[in-house]
Amino acid sequence: MSLSISSVTHPSSVMGSDASTALTNVFDSGKYTTKFQRIESNSCNGTHPDPPPPKSLLIATPLEGGEFPVLLFLHGYLLYNSFYSQLIQHIASHGFIVIAPQLYAVAGPDVSGEIHSTAAIKNWLSEGLSKFLPPNVTPNFSKLALAGHSRGGKTAFAVALRKLNITTDLKFSALVGVDPVDGLDRGKQTPPPVLTYVPHSFDFDMPAMVIGSGLGDVKRNPLFPPCAPKTVNHEDFFNECNKPAWYFVAKDYGHVDMLDDDTNGIIGKATYCLCKNGESRKPMRTFVGGLVVAFLKAYLQGDNRDLLAIKDKHLSAPVELKFDYFV
Repeated sequence: MSLSISSVTHPSSVMGSDASTALTNVFDSGKYTTKFQRIESNSCNGTHPDPPPPKSLLIATPLEGGEFPVLLFLHGYLLYNSFYSQLIQHIASHGFIVIAPQLYAVAGPDVSGEIHSTAAIKNWLSEGLSKFLPPNVTPNFSKLALAGHSRGGKTAFAVALRKLNITTDLKFSALVGVDPVDGLDRGKQTPPPVLTYVPHSFDFDMPAMVIGSGLGDVKRNPLFPPCAPKTVNHEDFFNECNKPAWYFVAKDYGHVDMLDDDTNGIIGKATYCLCKNGESRKPMRTFVGGLVVAFLKAYLQGDNRDLLAIKDKHLSAPVELKFDYFV
């Protein structure tokens, strides 16, 4: 196998606890210095002794030694994993190993391939991930979470719901949908469909959080549909979640406002043209990153102080909330 690796160093700065004593501001960078690494599997020639990942990966990990929870993050429709660099580094700076695969280059209407790829990556983790991490950094696979944006959010829920009867070696313990979308409209869902329109019908044994965008269901121009249409968006996903579930909607921000400020290429430029956007991306990006950190700390590490601080407004969010709900 031929494997190319590049990295850059990025400097950053109990359940039931009282939210007013939150330890950190999760919307700021965390205390860990992060290493950002790209792993690409190109061709088979037998020159690399370690098994490559099934798909190319971006990995953000703390540089300081320790054992850290792991988050697998799935990109949105036709987007590149590199568009989420700032988001995943923010999460990693709070003490998480974040893995963002490139699931495809060209996507059809069916997400079955993404479901199979996610399962294959999950099975690779226990065998292959440690060999590409700093020597003093250890992944804790008993604290493994799954997240996804847009179509990647649908894929994450599909994996959690065991669509296509996929089985994996490791178990996910928490699920996050970042403005998840199930298709163009009710009845026009990309197969396999996830939404059933039956309240609290999702059958998975893990806590979930859904983050929505207030402008996702607004058209940017008359030639294209909204990027997160009503009847197949964050509201519908949350309605089918069971306890415990958390729901936050940022009022004045759009479907792709959690991406990097600079997204290059035709696709990167299109992210500023096809979806209704807020004034800037940084507030939404830090909002999403902070929520993910607070949620994972609560349900993977048993420390819900930051999550409750956000809920009780003791910690100010960088965006105005349109809606929040907790069950």
